[in-house]
Amino acid sequence: MLAQAIKSPNDAINIGIIGTGDRGGGLIPFINEIDNLRVVACSDLIPFRLEAAMAKVKGKARAYPDHRKLLDDPQVDAVLVATPFGTHSKIAVEALQAGKHVFVEKTMAKGYGGIKDLVDAAGQSDKILQTGHQYRSSRLYGHIVEQIKKGKIGKITALECQWNRNGNWRRPVPDPQWERMINWRMYREHSGGLLAELCSHQLDLAHWILGTMPETVMGTGGIDYWKDGRETYDNIHLIYTYPKGIRAKFTCLTSNAMDGYKVKVLGDKGSFVLDYTKAWFHPEGSQEKQLGELDGVSGATLNWEQGRGIPVDLAHEDPSKQALIDFRDNIHSGDRPLSNVTTGAMTALCVQMGLDAMYGETLVETDPKLLQGLWD
Repeated sequence: MLAQAIKSPNDAINIGIIGTGDRGGGLIPFINEIDNLRVVACSDLIPFRLEAAMAKVKGKARAYPDHRKLLDDPQVDAVLVATPFGTHSKIAVEALQAGKHVFVEKTMAKGYGGIKDLVDAAGQSDKILQTGHQYRSSRLYGHIVEQIKKGKIGKITALECQWNRNGNWRRPVPDPQWERMINWRMYREHSGGLLAELCSHQLDLAHWILGTMPETVMGTGGIDYWKDGRETYDNIHLIYTYPKGIRAKFTCLTSNAMDGYKVKVLGDKGSFVLDYTKAWFHPEGSQEKQLGELDGVSGATLNWEQGRGIPVDLAHEDPSKQALIDFRDNIHSGDRPLSNVTTGAMTALCVQMGLDAMYGETLVETDPKLLQGLWD
């Protein structure tokens, strides 16, 4: 069903935050900076997190320990769902059924059933559903994808992605009763671990660049460093095989942070290297041959950075802030988000396939019947 534009661009969108932990609470300052987008309600089961979020809100807002009460609030036009991964689908479906526009954090849904439920609900609603893969909103990332599709790096042969850190990934717990609610990322019931929380962004980028689902995935991982009772792996290594023999590798460590976040898109004429907010073009052959204007960006000059390549000079907002701006604009216009239910479902499916591959120690193939059922 097509989304209906129901507001003038001059009308403020009233948004409720469901889940006010690190991500949900952390986005409130961005929302405060965006014209015609305002937080009017917050919800969280943990009292001190709800209180902390309310203190960040600019203006008046209502606090709801129960998110269903927030969904019943007629003054709430839209919701940001930033709860634990395992609850995304259920709450997002409830929000759509309550007539709210929805920004659901990544990964969109857990499990094949949860993915289908949300795809079906979005198809039956005239409200906007945007997924929290914010790099789709990055004007820098968008420029890089456009350049790749125009042939800047030639024929793509591989992608190499990593998101490494050195730390136990735990959050402080003031009372043991909150352990599984605060450190839900450690428990398989609630979490997809490093793959769902980190590598999913890079998986989404791979789909954006390649325009297709992978054919197979293999993976491995383990609880090899942090022996602290966690159930999700503290290191993961996966290879997704796409059509034409293109392979994308994904690595995430919690015991070594060297090079942190990085994506390399490798082609037979060159490569692009990306981090959170910067990018470089690395041509094949001698860089001295690369003269003149870079990538059609006016005013860009050749400035080789050793080991990285030629910086791509393009002004852009923080991707998370830009995603929220896009959400506001999509509600006003009724336009389909760049990060939408279809792109979100593709990535969620690949996350679940990767989890199946690692936990089952097996090669997992994409099921065409499953895809047909989701996209009908």
